[in-house]
Amino acid sequence: MLGDGIHNQALSRVPLESPTGSASAAASRRLRVVHVGKFYPPHMGGIETHLQALCGELQKSVDLHVIVASDDRQRSEEILDGVAVSRIPTRLMLASTPLCPGMVAKIRGSNADIVHIHLPNPTAVLAYLASHHRGRLVITYHSDTVRQKFLGAMFQPWLHRALQRSSAIIATSPEYRLTSPVLARFGDRCHVIPYGIAVKQFEHADPASVSPLLEQYGDRLVLSVGRLVYYKGFEYLIRAMTKVRGKLLIIGDGPLRGRLQQLAASLNLGDKVILAGEIQNEQVIPYYHAAKVFALASVARSEAFGIVQIEAMAAGIPVVNTRLDSGVPFVSLHEKTGLTVAPGDPELLAAAINRLLDDEDLRRSLGNAARLRAQQEFSLAAMASRTMALYESVMDKPEPLA
Repeated sequence: MLGDGIHNQALSRVPLESPTGSASAAASRRLRVVHVGKFYPPHMGGIETHLQALCGELQKSVDLHVIVASDDRQRSEEILDGVAVSRIPTRLMLASTPLCPGMVAKIRGSNADIVHIHLPNPTAVLAYLASHHRGRLVITYHSDTVRQKFLGAMFQPWLHRALQRSSAIIATSPEYRLTSPVLARFGDRCHVIPYGIAVKQFEHADPASVSPLLEQYGDRLVLSVGRLVYYKGFEYLIRAMTKVRGKLLIIGDGPLRGRLQQLAASLNLGDKVILAGEIQNEQVIPYYHAAKVFALASVARSEAFGIVQIEAMAAGIPVVNTRLDSGVPFVSLHEKTGLTVAPGDPELLAAAINRLLDDEDLRRSLGNAARLRAQQEFSLAAMASRTMALYESVMDKPEPLA
């Protein structure tokens, strides 16, 4: 949920050679890398926040440009935290996908050594293929298309063409690499690079901002953070609270807010379940430190990773998550940094949460291990370093055919 602050500043540029030159020529200067995403902050979303964080780190080492859709029909060119961002006018929204014809020419004229596309994003794939861009292609495969199966099936030929054209594909967890039916066809070019966050931002909070939360919600607070959508499993988490000796605070907003409020009221949980709405940036950090347990009750593979788990772990909080066939149980490990239960089971969720609330020694042990795992495996520096190493290996390979 926490994104880096955004402000304008100058971006120094280095004269660049044509990307059709040799890898050795590219090695004599900073690589030019273009990231193509769906949107970019302040437009909020998990992939958007990841894109901002990754590019903020990579721009220290490469000449970097971001191409995304605009939220409207307006084109804009900005420098945000040192990152050049081009927002291409959106002509039409189709199944939550922005259609941006101008993206084709922008990619074609980028003169990039590497184009790095973030999927799922049909517009980016079609624009890249139409651009006939030469040079290397790297793809971060954030998730399969889960709900829009019909449109996903129609798009498959173009998706596979792009994946076949790629020099490398990034999966965000070993589990997702193994369980994705799409990635199974391209295992030879898949590399696992987990998400990373600014871990240190979450490690400490001002006691003056935590104390009022403890007074308001008590010392048996369960925290969950995420959009109020079907795959987050908030319905099951709220039902679990009928048997939890504590309070649940949910930070986030979305289309299910009204339904979840009605559910809590019907279960007489008005004083035990609080829907706090959207809380952004550093304002969310004290809530992590006021909580005793973090819960991620997701029920569908649409939850490909669960970055909010890392935020909680960095704050030293044990996590209760669910055993999905995605990266969720890879982030917080069962009986090591938290507890993992079967998805969609309020009874099991309640038992795991109560176990942690009731056992201070276990809670402290798992929380300390969680903080250490976040520091070692899920930092921004680690993510950027692994990505740079992949770029270098990609540039050492022969240039693909157009």
